[in-house]
Amino acid sequence: MKKIKKILIMGLPGSGKSYLAKKLSSSINAVWLNADTLRKEKKDWDFSLEGRKRQASRMSDLAKKEIKKNRIVVADFVCPLDITRKIFGPDLLIWMDTIKKSRFKDTNKIFSPPSKFDLRITEKNADLYTLVISDKIKKYKWNGKKPTGQMLGRFQPWHDGHKKLFETILLKVAQINIQVRNVQGIGDNPFKFSSIKKMINKSLKNYAARYQITLMPNISNIFYGRTVGYKIEKINLNKSIQNISGTKIRKKLRLKGKLKFIND
Repeated sequence: MKKIKKILIMGLPGSGKSYLAKKLSSSINAVWLNADTLRKEKKDWDFSLEGRKRQASRMSDLAKKEIKKNRIVVADFVCPLDITRKIFGPDLLIWMDTIKKSRFKDTNKIFSPPSKFDLRITEKNADLYTLVISDKIKKYKWNGKKPTGQMLGRFQPWHDGHKKLFETILLKVAQINIQVRNVQGIGDNPFKFSSIKKMINKSLKNYAARYQITLMPNISNIFYGRTVGYKIEKINLNKSIQNISGTKIRKKLRLKGKLKFIND
């Protein structure tokens, strides 16, 4: 596998590029190249096609100099066209797709979304995506002795609410054990463990090394005596996430003929 040395974080002005680049470069001890800082130094605010191509070349040349020193480079700039992205030539392209329009009409007009990218980010969550990108550079290794979060549930089916809960927990601990209760066929629980596992793996592909999935007995009660070194914590997500319902999802699937009743 090719080593990742040159990272491009691109997207419309105001999409959160610089904030993510700053956090990421600090996390992985990389050199941060910010386009606005470079323009100030050069006193060059030319946003014509030639000016944008020149800026991409400058960013690329600076990156190459740092890479020769065996440094990783994180560059953030709009890089709105295929030609500017080709000129910069990143090893890893991160597209900040968090806004549809910026305050600059000329940039909005010429901006061409990349057809090829390594990661498309659709929400402003620099802490989470710093972790995701860091794992692409240096793969995380599961360690059973590290502090680990527990997610215990039926996951009938696994949905976006579960994913958001997982991501929130992941910012508190390094890894998570997802524990699936063995309830298939009991009441309105139609999904097999193998199906749930596939759903989880598809949903969490950006976090592949950060979780394990375990089939558990039908745990219905959790008891504990004195405090023995672990926390039980309720996480309150926003209302739109909290309202995602597995019951409603199952109902919709059945109406569409995509899910049979348990006794069918």
